[in-house]
Amino acid sequence: MATLLYRLGRLAFRRRRLFLIAWIVVLAAVGIGAASVSGKTTDDFTLPGTQSQTAIDLLEKEFPQASAAGATARVVFEAPAGQKLTSAASKSEIGALVAELKQAPQVASVSEPFTNGLVSEDGTIAYTQVTYEVPKADITTAASDALHTVADQGEKAGLTVSLGGNAVQDKAGGSAAELIGLVVAALVLVITFGSMIAAGLPLLTAIFGVGVAITCITIATSFVDMSSSSSTLALMLGLAVAIDYALFIVSRYRGEIRDGHEPEEAAGRALGTAGSAVVFAGLTVIIALAGLSVIGIKMLTSMGLAAAFAVAVAVVVALTPLPAVLGFAGMRIMKGRLTTKRLRAQERGEGETMGVRWGRFVTRNPVKMLFVSLIGLGVLAVPALSLRLTLPDDSMAAPGSTQRVAYDTLSTGFGPGFNGTLTVVVDARDSDDPKAAAQDAYTVIGKLDDVAAVRPAAFNAAGDVALIGAIPKSSPNSQATKDLVSAIRDHSAALHKDTGADLMVTGTTAVNIDVSSKLGQAMVPYLAIVVGLALVLLLLVFRSILVPLKAALGFLLSVVSTLGVLVAVFQWGWLKDLFGIDQTAPIVSVLPILLIGVVFGLAMDYEVFLVTRMREEYVHGAGPTEAIVAGFRHGARVVTAAAVIMISVFAGFLLDDVALVKSIGLGLASAVLFDAFVVRMTIVPAVMTLIGRSAWALPKWLDRILPDVDVEGEKLRQVLTARQQANTSAASDGSEVPAPATPTRQG
Repeated sequence: MATLLYRLGRLAFRRRRLFLIAWIVVLAAVGIGAASVSGKTTDDFTLPGTQSQTAIDLLEKEFPQASAAGATARVVFEAPAGQKLTSAASKSEIGALVAELKQAPQVASVSEPFTNGLVSEDGTIAYTQVTYEVPKADITTAASDALHTVADQGEKAGLTVSLGGNAVQDKAGGSAAELIGLVVAALVLVITFGSMIAAGLPLLTAIFGVGVAITCITIATSFVDMSSSSSTLALMLGLAVAIDYALFIVSRYRGEIRDGHEPEEAAGRALGTAGSAVVFAGLTVIIALAGLSVIGIKMLTSMGLAAAFAVAVAVVVALTPLPAVLGFAGMRIMKGRLTTKRLRAQERGEGETMGVRWGRFVTRNPVKMLFVSLIGLGVLAVPALSLRLTLPDDSMAAPGSTQRVAYDTLSTGFGPGFNGTLTVVVDARDSDDPKAAAQDAYTVIGKLDDVAAVRPAAFNAAGDVALIGAIPKSSPNSQATKDLVSAIRDHSAALHKDTGADLMVTGTTAVNIDVSSKLGQAMVPYLAIVVGLALVLLLLVFRSILVPLKAALGFLLSVVSTLGVLVAVFQWGWLKDLFGIDQTAPIVSVLPILLIGVVFGLAMDYEVFLVTRMREEYVHGAGPTEAIVAGFRHGARVVTAAAVIMISVFAGFLLDDVALVKSIGLGLASAVLFDAFVVRMTIVPAVMTLIGRSAWALPKWLDRILPDVDVEGEKLRQVLTARQQANTSAASDGSEVPAPATPTRQG
């Protein structure tokens, strides 16, 4: 691979105009395609094989008028202070607003608050349920505007009107997280390279690669169903890893230039060595993200595959247009007024960088540093034992948003459990007396402790499937409500025995329970597949047993510590004012599994970038400790810069008002912080110092059967050295020497 990438690097450098034009044509083509055939995304959350999904499928068949396929909205009315909505004037005003809603585009039905009992006991709060003919993704701007217009009219009439439900579209602008990440990345790159040109190349190629990836994903929405979050995750990860990969190759290219190689030769050598590491690092990220498909949740699958594609594009961009752009930069990449004399001396190995000093400190005190790091991560991981999961709902909307106001108002007027109403389905198609079966279920549910109210059974047209609504006393995310779901489901066996009918529970809370169960069951096979395949790759890269195992165990430490931080902040409320969190709540169900997939790939990036150089030095004869310090000399700055960029990109999402987005940002930023600086730059060198040469041990029988991928470019170096010696020998003999395959130095 190293030889192939060496040739590719020189070819792209030499034929830079052709390569660059080809990529510009690709970007233009996919851009035109995205503008022509792009489809719509969806937020449908399906869980095949679970009881809640089975109940939803049955409802869509037997109660088409209540099908979950159509989007819904709740328009919540609250009377002015000291007044009630039951007055004649308020009834008339609300009636007019409801009539206007019925005429709005795409509306299938609108419930009447005063005839359907949708008014609170004290008469101060009421709501109407709006059901649309189309799912959320197909709601038009006109339909959304009509909903907000009704709310504005109610406000002008003196009512407090808020909107909830999945049909409500936010009017807020996009997050500035990506822009903040780019600005910080630019500053970090300038500090790292001391050159505006060298700093600009990784940003330029990263933006180019992300543009290609996102437009391709947009085209894919016309052919497959994709989550609306797929592009966001692909953008976030694609941008971060693309900058990292370009940073690694540009840094190696500058090192080869300093070693006296001509620019074209330096580009070839940079791709032959650093490029190999980028390929394997990218493969680990792709495996981790694509592995999300084994969970069996369609939304996670689309997010994982989209992000994996963005990473694959980032790898290809780092290997083709990047060396072509280096061809245009030539020797100018080494110049810059920001390159200080001290920095140039350190890059030549004439001074000790901070990374080298840290590496020496850790290798001199391995036991102490290992102990402190493990204790620190262990303490942070303790809250993870209290991890609770939930699905996102309007309670996680930004404070002051119309969705959040609607949620809180309904909780005040109808009780904390109203927003978590349970949908109980009585499937009596095999029962001799469906009505008796439904009445039996209604009676049992009404006697349960945590039930505030039970709505009478409503039957389908055939009269053999009943729908019962149960309102818990507790909030949707409480343990009491989850216990209530279990209690209702436990009655199914007795009901079937007595009447032949089956009892199923669905709704947000029930789906949440099933999601948690499904994710828990899928966790072990997911980790086995992802970690197993990645360990095989790392085994090929490092030709060692202990190094890959150490890498995987370090990743687990990072993930558990990150989950502990999320629980402490979002569930327990520690430092919640600092992060702008107004109330505590369980962690979103998909976040831990998504965190594992994303962080594992990034962790292996840092492992490959840092430890590859250590192995390279060890192979060239350095002792175990000297190899560790040498790895820090050449790789610490790059890994530090890459980690700071990642943390900046992810931490930018903490500025968002939505708790879900905040949790994603804090989780990913914390994970990178722990893994890069505690695990990879502290625990890894400490452990490798303690085990010494055993770190690179490989059984002879395994060494014989493993293919030699030569990620360090050792064979490439031998070929190049032999060629150089042959040319030197021929020149000393006075014989004709073939012209070298390197061009003159570029200015």
